[in-house]
Amino acid sequence: MFDSDKMSDELRALKVDVTRLLSTAGEEIYDSSKDRAEALADQIRAALTELGETVDEEQEQLQGLIADRPITSLASVFALGVVVGFMLRRH
Repeated sequence: MFDSDKMSDELRALKVDVTRLLSTAGEEIYDSSKDRAEALADQIRAALTELGETVDEEQEQLQGLIADRPITSLASVFALGVVVGFMLRRH
């Protein structure tokens, strides 16, 4: 009526099938996650490159403004320092 050997064999076969399916699913999830991480890393690299280029352009423009008007730039920086100093002293 109840064949334990047959049931044991079926359970072993089921275990093998489930293990194979989980292994395959795990590999697919890993590959998918890896691809997404690489795509995100590429986007971050591109954004950082673009940011670096923008900062370089702004730095060159700022250096030109300072070189054209050194006394005005010095007075502006001094005034900004005084304002920041007063603000920090109050808090």
